[in-house]
Amino acid sequence: MQQVTLGTQQLKVSRLGLGCMGMSAFYTGSGKDDAGAIKTIHRAVDLGITFFDTAEIYGPYTNEELLGRAFAGRRKDVVIATKFGMLLHRGDGSRGLDGSPENVRLSIEGSLKRLNTDYIDLYYQHRMDPGTPIEETMGVLSEFVRELGIGFVAYSPLGRGFLTGTIRSLDQFDKDDSRRTSPRFKGENLQTNIRIVEQVEAVATEIGAKPGQVALAWVLAQGEDIAPIPGTKRISYLEENVAAEGLTLSPEQLSNLNAVAAPIGDRYADMSTVNR
Repeated sequence: MQQVTLGTQQLKVSRLGLGCMGMSAFYTGSGKDDAGAIKTIHRAVDLGITFFDTAEIYGPYTNEELLGRAFAGRRKDVVIATKFGMLLHRGDGSRGLDGSPENVRLSIEGSLKRLNTDYIDLYYQHRMDPGTPIEETMGVLSEFVRELGIGFVAYSPLGRGFLTGTIRSLDQFDKDDSRRTSPRFKGENLQTNIRIVEQVEAVATEIGAKPGQVALAWVLAQGEDIAPIPGTKRISYLEENVAAEGLTLSPEQLSNLNAVAAPIGDRYADMSTVNR
């Protein structure tokens, strides 16, 4: 698999990464098959994927622990990205925004332990804390990293599974699946947004591919410094996603996809933590 470079520090990652959140949290079937999830992670490495994305809030904590077990003995072969800022380590550990230097240090210590490693390749602030000046948060991060750079990691490139073309009703989800609360998946919004999928499906039919592969191929076509991280628990879907790297969309197909209307509805029922 080809590699891309993220940021000024020349961090090289596979052209396609693997988002690991759904293996442990928020989606239907999460946390029910760790052994299967680890097999999927190992298969990803075999297929050339080196970039794996997690966060302390996924579980919470259990997704980092899963990766720690999966990469035992092969840590040097992968790039791990994790995130901080949505758990109150200075308090009771509950959910909340905290970008204070003390909380960042506690977050790093916990992530290192759970990942069973002594370094983190890529560390994100998951959500900005409006109560802490960004200079203070970046200041403590600079204690761990001496040079800052920016790359683009495209998370949820399949629209939380929507662009695979397999989702038509909320009845497909478990009761605790977070997508049940997403405005984009509800009522008339869902029916309107299905029209987006139908346009992606039309391109997929033209080239003999899956809708999700077309969506990934479109993201990959946006630049050589972009690393999408589609998530999956299943090896079959993983292999399907990896195959998208070999797809080439025509200028006309790219133009048609660029013209697709934006989805109806916010990403979350409560957008306040996204600072929008």
